Order: sequence, then C-alpha cells, then structure tokens
Amino acid sequence: MLAMGLLVALGANTAHAQSTTSSIFGHVPVQSGETVTIRSGTGLTRTVSVDSQGRYNAPQLPIGTYSVTLMRDGKTVQTRDNVMLQVGVGADVSFSGAPAEASAANAKQLSAVSVTANSLPPIDVSSVDSRTVLTADQLAKLPLGHTAEAVALLAPATNLGAGGAASTTGEPLISFGGSSSTENAYYLNGFNTTDPNLSEGGITLPYGSIDQEEVYTGGYSAQYGRSDGGVLNMIGKSGTNEWHFGGQYLYEPSSMLASQNNTYYANGLPPSPVAGNLYDPNSKNNSWSSVYDLYVGGPLIKDRLFFFASAEMANTQGNTVNSVASGTDSHYKNTVPKWYAKVNWNITDSNLLELTGASEKSESSGSVYNYDYNNLSDSSFKSYANNTKHGGDMWSAKFTSYITDKLTLTALYGSMKTRSYSESPSYDSDLTYIGGYTQQNPALNGGTPITNGQTVSEITNPGMNFVSTNLRVALTYALGNHTITAGIDNLRTAARDQDELTSGPGYQWIYGYTATPNVPIAPSLGVGAPASYPNGATGYYAYKYIFNQGGNLFSSERAEYIEDQWQVSDRWLVSIGLRNDGFTNTNASASPYMNQTKPQWAPRLGFSWDVFGDSTFKVFGNAGRYYLGSPIAPGDPANGYVATSQYYTYSGIAADGTPTGLTQMSQPVSPNGAYGQTPDPRTMTATSLKAMDQDEFMLGFSKTAGPNWIYGAKLTQRILRHVIDDWCDVGTLVNKAASEGITDVNTDTCYYINPGEANTFAVQDTSGAFHSVTMSNADMQFPHAVRRYYGLEAFLEHPFDGKWYGKVSYTFSRSYGNSEGQGESDIRATGGTQNVDWDFPQVMVYANGPQGNDHTNVIKAYGYYAITPEWLVSANLNLTSGGPKYCLGYYGPDQTDPIDYGSSYHWCNGQPSPPGAAGRLPWMKELDLGIHYRPAFADHKLAFSVDVFNVFNGQAPLNLDANYNGGSGGTPNPLYGTPMVLQQPRYVRLGLTYDY
Repeated sequence: MLAMGLLVALGANTAHAQSTTSSIFGHVPVQSGETVTIRSGTGLTRTVSVDSQGRYNAPQLPIGTYSVTLMRDGKTVQTRDNVMLQVGVGADVSFSGAPAEASAANAKQLSAVSVTANSLPPIDVSSVDSRTVLTADQLAKLPLGHTAEAVALLAPATNLGAGGAASTTGEPLISFGGSSSTENAYYLNGFNTTDPNLSEGGITLPYGSIDQEEVYTGGYSAQYGRSDGGVLNMIGKSGTNEWHFGGQYLYEPSSMLASQNNTYYANGLPPSPVAGNLYDPNSKNNSWSSVYDLYVGGPLIKDRLFFFASAEMANTQGNTVNSVASGTDSHYKNTVPKWYAKVNWNITDSNLLELTGASEKSESSGSVYNYDYNNLSDSSFKSYANNTKHGGDMWSAKFTSYITDKLTLTALYGSMKTRSYSESPSYDSDLTYIGGYTQQNPALNGGTPITNGQTVSEITNPGMNFVSTNLRVALTYALGNHTITAGIDNLRTAARDQDELTSGPGYQWIYGYTATPNVPIAPSLGVGAPASYPNGATGYYAYKYIFNQGGNLFSSERAEYIEDQWQVSDRWLVSIGLRNDGFTNTNASASPYMNQTKPQWAPRLGFSWDVFGDSTFKVFGNAGRYYLGSPIAPGDPANGYVATSQYYTYSGIAADGTPTGLTQMSQPVSPNGAYGQTPDPRTMTATSLKAMDQDEFMLGFSKTAGPNWIYGAKLTQRILRHVIDDWCDVGTLVNKAASEGITDVNTDTCYYINPGEANTFAVQDTSGAFHSVTMSNADMQFPHAVRRYYGLEAFLEHPFDGKWYGKVSYTFSRSYGNSEGQGESDIRATGGTQNVDWDFPQVMVYANGPQGNDHTNVIKAYGYYAITPEWLVSANLNLTSGGPKYCLGYYGPDQTDPIDYGSSYHWCNGQPSPPGAAGRLPWMKELDLGIHYRPAFADHKLAFSVDVFNVFNGQAPLNLDANYNGGSGGTPNPLYGTPMVLQQPRYVRLGLTYDY
C-alpha cells in the first residue's frame, strides 16, 4: 500500500540491483523546444523532456540496443546509435562536451551534425554500488563452467564456499565477502528463485539464454534485501524484430579427464581397516558429459510482440568410488533439463508486459556395486541407487507503465515450485543400515568389516515440495533533482510433506570404538564406560540410532521501502534509502515459532562523485544495513522430531552386519532433547529474537588511464550484528527460572537465540502459565558473537577495442570472528540445526579466529584476444590462498566431554585450538584456457571451440577432516587431516555452435 500511496520517481540516474532494466541519461545545451527520443531495436519508443538545467533521464528501460535522438521543435538535431544497455548500469548519452551549459555555440555545433556514431563514457557515474556485469558475448568467449556460480567467481571478493557446499542441482556454491555460501540471493528476470529450504542456490537459466548476468557484491539499494552475502542476477534473452535460431553441443570426454588424487588416512588406522591406509580411491572415478542447447526467438508482431524460447539438456554418466567407510562404487546417470521462455509485449509505447517461464531440474539414477579396495575393482552388484529429483519450475509476469515521462508503475508477480525427491527402487524396508563398520571389533569380524546391501540411511516423503510466491509493486516519480521510489517486496513459501525417517526397520546400527574403555562415553546423558559392561573391556560398542521428523512449514517475508536518488549537482549523486523487513515462520498449525515483525529498519546511504564531470574519474561510497530471514529447514524441530541413540556392548556380529549378544548400556538418549515431543512454538524461540543482519561500508574509485584502460580500488568492511542459531543448554535456563521461583516444564528442547547477547524466553510452569525469563550473556556464558570482514580490492581493465579485452583484480581480505553465519565449514555444515556452534558455551571456547571463508589473498585475471576475425583465444586465472585448518577435539587439558558432543571442541590433544591454529590450507591455483574458431566460409555463424580447465591439474585440498579424536579423548580419529574436498582435476570441453 505504501507504493500505491507515494509518487516515486522515474528519473535521475536510477540503477538498481536485481532489476531487469537500466537507464539512459545525459546533458544537452539548453534550448527551448528540446526533447529526447529513445527507440529500441524492438520498436519501443519513449520521448522524455529536458529540464531547465539541460538534463534528461529515461529510466526503467529493458536492456537491449537503442538509438538516442535529440529533438528540437520536432526536428532531429543529433542521433547516437548502438547504445547497448547493461542491466543496472546507466548509460550517459550526452550531446555536449560541457554539461548543462546554455551555449549558443554548442547548440549551433550540434545542429550542424545530423547523426554520429555512439561513444559512451567508460565509467558509470550513476551507480553507488559494487557489481560486475557479464554480457552474453563475453560469456560465449571466456573459458567458464556453464553455471551462474562459475560466472560469479569472476567478480572480486567471491570464492568457492568452504566445505564443498553445493546447490540442490549440484553446482558448487560460492561465498561473497566472507559470508556463508547460503547467504546469497538468486534472481531471474526480477523474480527471486533462491532455494527456500536451505538457501542452497536457486533456479538458473540455460547458459546460452543468459543475456547478461549481474554479480552484485555489495551496496545495493533499499529496493532489495534478503542477502548479506551477494546477489546473482540473471537476465534472460528476449526476442527482437529479427528471427534468430541456433544451437550448441558440448562434450567433455572421459579420455580427457585427469585422475583425481587418492586420499589416505592421515592419523593412523581404524580398528578394522579395509585396504591399509587407503581411504578413498578417487583415481578410479570416471565420467563424461554432454550438453545440447537449442534456441529460437523473433517477432510475433513486429515492434509489438516478441518471443524467445530455449531448451538445454545436460547428461553426465560415470562412476564414483566411495570411501572405504561406504564400501561401494556408485555408477550413475545424471540429467539436468532446463528450459526458458519469454514473451515481451509492447502493448503501447507506455505499457509493457513481460511473461517469463523457466525450469531447472536435476534427475539421477544408477546402480551400486560392492567394491574391492585391495584390487581396486567392482566385486558384485549391491543394489540400485536412489532415484532423485531436485529443482523445479517458475513463472513470472512483470508490467511496466510509463504513466507520464516522470511517473512509472512497475509490478511483478510470480510463483516457483521446487521438489526434493529421493527414493530407491530396490529399497528393503526390513534391512538395517550399518554405519561406522570400520570401527567393528576385528576379533568378531575376522579382520574384514561386515555389512549388508542397505544403501539408504534415511527415507523422505516422495511428495516433498516447496511453493514460493513473490510480489513486487513500485511507483517512481521525478520531482526536480529528486527521484523518490517506494514499493513493497513480499515473498511467501509453503513447505509441504516434509517427512524424513530412518530407513529399514526404523533404526540404524552404528559402531564405535574408544581407546579408554574405562571412561564413560556420555556421562551427562547416563551413558557409562564400556568396560563396566560385559564384552566392553576392549572398548568396542554400538548404538541404535533413530531419527524422524515431519510436518508442513510456512514462511512470510514482507518489506516496504522508500528511496531518494538526489542529483545534488551535475557531478554529485546521493542515494538515500530506508527499508523495513519483516519475517514470520510458522509450524504445521500455522502458529509462529519465529516472528520478527516489529520494524527492522535498514538504512542505505550512497554517493557517486563524477570528479571531472566527464565520467573519467568516479569516487563512490556506500553504507547500509541488510537483514536476512531464516530459511525453511531450521524450522523442522517446530513440528517435533526424534534423534536418539541407545548404546550397547556386543559379543558378535551377524551376517547382515548387525551386532549380536547385546548388553544395554543406556536408555535412548539425545544431547539435544529430541524425544519426539511437539514443542509449543513459544518454547522454541527466544521472544526477543532479532533477525540476522549485517552492516556494510564501502569506499572506492574508478579512473581512466588514457583511452584504453580503467583502474580502481575499493575498501569494504562488513560487520555481522546479529546471528541466529540453536542453543541447547536448557538446564541453565531451568536454573535461572528456578531462581525466580518458576518451575520450567519444557526441559527437553533447544531454542533459537541471538547468541552473544541477552535473550528473553517464554517459560511454561506446571500450571501451563507462561513467564518471561531473561538470560544475560553472562548467564549463558557466551562470548559476543563476531563476524567481521574487511577487504581491499584493486583492478585494472582494458575494455574491448575490437581486438582484445582483459581484466585483472587483486583482493586482500580477512574474515574473522567466532561465527561463520549460517554455515560451519569446519564440519561441512550449511546452516540451521546442522551447526554445532552456540549449542553450548563449551563449544565456543577458543572459537575466535579466521573463519572458513577467509582467503587472505586472491588474484583473478580473465580476458580474450581476437587473433583474426576467425580465431580467438581466451584465459581465466584464479589464484586463491588457502583457508584456515581446524583441529577439533575433546574439551580441556584433560580431554573430557562435558556436553556429550565428542570431538567437537576447539581443543586439540589437550591444547587450545582456535581456527587457523593448525595452519593454512595450500593455495588453490587454476588456469583455464580456450580457443574458438569461427570460419569465414560459414559467415562466422558456425563456431568450434576447445576449453581446457585447470590446465596444470592442481588438486589442492579445500577441506580436511577436523575431528582429532574418535570415541574418546584418548582415541585418535584416523581421518583427522584427511582431505574431504579436493579441487576438481583437469578436464577438456569440446564445443560446436551455430547461430543464425
């Protein structure tokens, strides 16, 4: 309603993140009767007025190619052709060398020239933010993986997410400015496609259908939020007045795929090793892939109605030999079908309608074989692999109305449905999953681990799905030197059929071993020492693990914003904005368990200074606050869940791998109190909970160096103000309530809190009444929550001059504190209840240090060179210093386990071990090269390409197992220090393209 109640400006130099449009603006010598007419290649025509200072502006223009004509009394004075707009980057098309000067000489000179070629200033002085925009032409020339994330890695301050996190369709996720890889936002033609469950990526376009991709690294306007990392904004291609069609075939042969390095136990051997110190024979992995891509686009009605459609099918087949802990070789087939369609309707020159549909899905199937790790070959068929389907479909409609040349209305509405389906065609509901079988007592298995054919540890509801809707409405109005923008931005999600159960008979058997059998395994839970029970003197035990959860979940994210783009003078632009974000998450009964609807003001302030007034030297700065709502997945406990372990000693092992001769050591226990009770929503979240938010400050410049070079630098600081995580030290709350005379009856639960500060809780007494109990940070025994990032970026760029293009950047940065945000890369967790951080105070002792996405030095360079009109070579270089190593062990000098979290404390062999104390991972070094040939005999419409990725086959470890201990403080973990994630080995991509 705010948007409909305010007049919001069209005008001065508006360029916003995640938009699908841009603007054309400029200056002319002031004369009476002047207007500027702008015409696109699709026939869209707009005429805007020139103000008394000689300024004009035409914002909210669809990206494309335009001609700009200065008119005086209805007659053409001068025209600029081939003005190509980049998304969110304003184009300065001025018709005078002296902006805004009322000069008769200038006017006479202009009128003497009817048409000139286009020449745009190299620096955009209309933006106050930080972004990198890649066009379709650049994407086609550079040696890049065909994913939105691979494109985003070209931008400074972006890195592969630590821990190997991947999107729902398998693409590696990235980190922006030290943030977790799940704190980013994905947009497609203005619609938010971010995965609502865990924020792991989003629906993206077929690669050949990307018109432009905007990689936003900070400083965006009040119109957008819900990200404190970065933004991947994709703009799809549209039809034009000419019909075009074409296709592409890409092939990555297995014969040109380098072998990946094997990994080995780095800290001794398990009790029942399978093949000596071999852990994972990665060298036996193999795969090939192919991609088919077709497109067509053109006018259905010339100048009015346009259509573009594309389809892409990626096929990958191969095998992955899993670690010895799995004992299997997975032969798989994976397909990723994508499609994209867009209709543009110029209803009139003042009213535009865009309809977009897109889909990205990943479907996999295969077979699982038992693997002989000594002979490095398959031994026998075990089962069929799970059939999985992830991803989904979206559609959106956007209406733009140029009500006057100063007033514009925009409205967008869309919907997205995604799935998360996994089901095994050979699933045996009677067979128990066996975990940790390398920890079996070798005296009972003959030295060879015993397992069975069950490959499924958990089963999910095949109907699990997520439906999101996004509504955006805005009005803009130009009022003198001010542009005032206001609107709403609402996003809602329903998660349905979220059922997840332990496979087989409803439980797993997991084996364990401790080298100190006289020490209790989990004393606070009542789990004693194995030696106190028959057959436990040697330290071998097993536990029955049960997990199940389910129920629908809902979230609502609403925002209102207002913004003023103030053209203070011809050289100064100031952007002032204010956004209010609200978040509500509810359980299956639609009762809120997380509610942040009080005003959460996010101010934004930026400036751009055109130092010389000719767009050759720009100084800019930005300061803003950004709020991030909680994704769906952390709400799973809102409907209740079971996660219990029951411990036993054993005297034998059956042929199916299950332990026999059991002696019970404990009842079912859960360190997080997860016994299946459905919590009252009020006892799940601190009533004082604040949304996750971050403050960001930027200051930078860009400057030309002669006609062919641009250089610049930028300083960035990010400060995480609040973080949300689960806290399970409920006994402390019970004691605080008791000191106030309140008996807390909800003692088996975890709460979502803002760690590192005071939190207020709703405590229920024996009569059912609720009371407010406030826990200070001292009561909770926590340090203050800290994540701080600072970075210095510098770049040198050579814009394309018809012969070559190149850009090199260097980033020096630090990301440090005791919270990575939504993720925890030391244990390869992506967020929510998966994290260990902040569960209890003991896990936060010595937690301060460089965080997982901290890479001190990053050097990037990419570009291409046209040797002849037929031959082009390209390169992409990435040199990234390694992140911190972790060593997590048992607590304190005596290596105890006060909260039954095992080897999860920042202590290593009895010594304090903050992040990075164990050293740094090695540099990741990657050079990609490409060569393209477009023969003249085919009118340059046919192209052949060869791209070689990771030319020197660097295979740096990106994540190591961080757990120093096994089942006790005196038991080494053989996997400690073993690489869990490696850099992808060298591979070659062959391509054939035809464009008509």
